[in-house]
Amino acid sequence: ILERWRSSFVGTVEIMPNFAFLIPDNKNMPFDLFIPSSRLNGAKQGQKAVARVIEWDSKSKNPVAEIINVLGEPGLHETEMHAILAEFELPFHFTEDVEDDAEKILAEITENDIRARRDFRDVPTFTIDPADARDFDDALSLRTLKNGNYEIGVHIADVTHYVKPGSLTEEEARQRATSVYLVDRVVPMLPERLSNHICSLSPSEDKLTYSAVFEMNSKAEVINEWFGRTIINSDKRFSYEEAQYVIDTGEGDMKEQILLLHDLAQQLRKRRFSAGAFLFEKVEVQFDLDEEGKPLGIRFRDMGTSNQLIEEFMLLANRHVAELVGKKLRGRTFVYRIHDKPDPEKIESFSHFITRFGYKLVEDEKTSLPRAMNRLLNSVAGKKEQNIIETLALRAMAKAVYSTDNIGHYGLSFKHYTHFTSPIRRYPDMMVHRLLTDYLNNQVPGEKEKYEKLCEHSSKMERLAAEAERASVKYKQVEYMSDKTGKQFEGIISGVTEWGIYVEIIENQCEGMVNIRELGDDYYEYDEDNYCIRGRSTGKVYTLGDKVTIEVVKADLQKKQLDYRLV
Repeated sequence: ILERWRSSFVGTVEIMPNFAFLIPDNKNMPFDLFIPSSRLNGAKQGQKAVARVIEWDSKSKNPVAEIINVLGEPGLHETEMHAILAEFELPFHFTEDVEDDAEKILAEITENDIRARRDFRDVPTFTIDPADARDFDDALSLRTLKNGNYEIGVHIADVTHYVKPGSLTEEEARQRATSVYLVDRVVPMLPERLSNHICSLSPSEDKLTYSAVFEMNSKAEVINEWFGRTIINSDKRFSYEEAQYVIDTGEGDMKEQILLLHDLAQQLRKRRFSAGAFLFEKVEVQFDLDEEGKPLGIRFRDMGTSNQLIEEFMLLANRHVAELVGKKLRGRTFVYRIHDKPDPEKIESFSHFITRFGYKLVEDEKTSLPRAMNRLLNSVAGKKEQNIIETLALRAMAKAVYSTDNIGHYGLSFKHYTHFTSPIRRYPDMMVHRLLTDYLNNQVPGEKEKYEKLCEHSSKMERLAAEAERASVKYKQVEYMSDKTGKQFEGIISGVTEWGIYVEIIENQCEGMVNIRELGDDYYEYDEDNYCIRGRSTGKVYTLGDKVTIEVVKADLQKKQLDYRLV
């Protein structure tokens, strides 16, 4: 019943003499799907497939369905990654029509294009991205002005110059709303011809951009700003590691520009936190995969100051674009990125939980919640409980979404905020570029209702993409642990429920469950208020955050789940 709104399910095909079933992967779907033999569409016994429900009346337990996509043999990397995308009803390739439409887009930059833009091709310009990135959304330029101030250009790929409303490429981008990042691939919002070639700000090529240009002094204060269409030619493409080397050693290409922008970025960052922004930096899990996609190792990617350099200037551009429309052009329809205050009950519950580790979340007249939270996050850095406290702190927060109604961004402590800087991978940024262009050209405001619907759709697709990313990480973690049954690891209790306790291994963040029935030394009862289970006769307590040793019992790839037992 819960899932009646869904039309398609991923699962494993079970063939009977005259019909078949699809056994769904989704735990929320308690019924197998009945597949008439004529509707198998070539699916074979044991294969993973996607089935669409064609009939489900209230009298029959099992919905009738047809196979619409055969994914392949279970356990194979490609099959499982496609299964995750299909589970969240996300696409994994572009139709021929969309690819053909993208092929027809003219890549050539004309003299007219150049004349209509500010030319930054002679200004020192660079990009900083992950080492494996192929779509470069943003570039930074820097030059010193005659008055001693700095002109900083935040140059963003001008996607809406190429993707026109009403085109098939536009429709597809609107539908997808975001690129999806799985452990081994990007499923792009735009066809590769655009995302990795025409729009991508590759070095030593003329590229059309949409820019936020700031005049700043040495105290990182904005003196003047300008927004509009530009053309750039990037001098160098840095990876985060290469830019970090320049910051750390003061040596390397474009060192003057990078060191100066780094200094300004750190001032912007400091100011942001003293204004009440939250210091959330979740560690990113990454896998070393072999040619077949099997995980050989797990590592964690921390944010360095080269990441912060890019982050601060992107935040600056996003905020100032939103302020231009929200403050100076009030009453105009716009797409904001909003973040509400957290629910006080969730904060209270979180505050109660952290006392078990000896921490306090002290809020008073002098200390706001963001300040208290940042103090806490700084004090847990590097400790064994860091991951669980950061995870629960994030869960206590509201989720950021897109909306035409601006309430500000609580987590960033900005009264106006939008997404302007990633139009290759986010549809809301394309909407922002178009609305901003209209307003700079004194055109009529967009229809609020139309944009609000697009905001809701974009927020939903962002949520699904994040869930698919988490599912791909979880699958690879289970696969990584599959040859480690019988091995012991140190872990932390990361969740407590009436059916058991969840434990996260400290060294690799692989979370698994210890079933309450496996705790044979007593009858344990769940105490929800105190985040623990308690033995009835022994009084033994297992609490969220406790350090334990576990043994790996089972790695179930089908269910994406690990079973542990306490040692």
